Amino acid sequence: MSATDVRAPARPAPSRALTSEKAQRIVAAMRHSVALRGTAGSTFERVSREAGVSRGLLHYYFGTKEKLLVEAVRHDCELRLQRLEQQLAGASTADAFVGLMAQSLQETIREEPDFVTLLFELFTLSRRNEDIAVEFTALQRRMREHLAGMLASAQREGVLALHAEPEAVAEILFSLADGFALRMLAEPDRDFSQTIVAGIACAKALLAG
Repeated sequence: MSATDVRAPARPAPSRALTSEKAQRIVAAMRHSVALRGTAGSTFERVSREAGVSRGLLHYYFGTKEKLLVEAVRHDCELRLQRLEQQLAGASTADAFVGLMAQSLQETIREEPDFVTLLFELFTLSRRNEDIAVEFTALQRRMREHLAGMLASAQREGVLALHAEPEAVAEILFSLADGFALRMLAEPDRDFSQTIVAGIACAKALLAG
């Protein structure tokens, strides 16, 4: 990391920053850069050039590239959870619920592999950076609690019959999704159709009565 990547002048809270169109462009540029070059190669100079803004603006909004990576992952996770919640709202059976979740995962891997790469990059960074580890843990917790809330709601409505506590089921579902994403990106030419069928059966065992 260069010296320019560690100076952190005062800046607004990330939640306010991300309402700015320029901040959105910065996040998108970071997302793309990390997928291509990894965190180490995604300097503020490169990201600012791709975003079409000054390097100083990245410092103002995010402080360091590690904080920017956290915000990029958080932003993407929130969008995907919102989209998943909208999709699952139309599920009236456990089969439909699990099918929609499997469809969402496959679409993400096929159409937005950069997001998966970003998430794994953040995990790797969290193993070496205590501050990022705290952020990553908080992000994982929010995602788990959000999905658990969806599962509990579906159970109250009679769509699902959970075989464990909602948070435990959510953790298993995310673990399955993470494993699928890693393996499918590592072997893009392999036919995973039967593996997906087996994964759906595992999910149904936790969700269906």
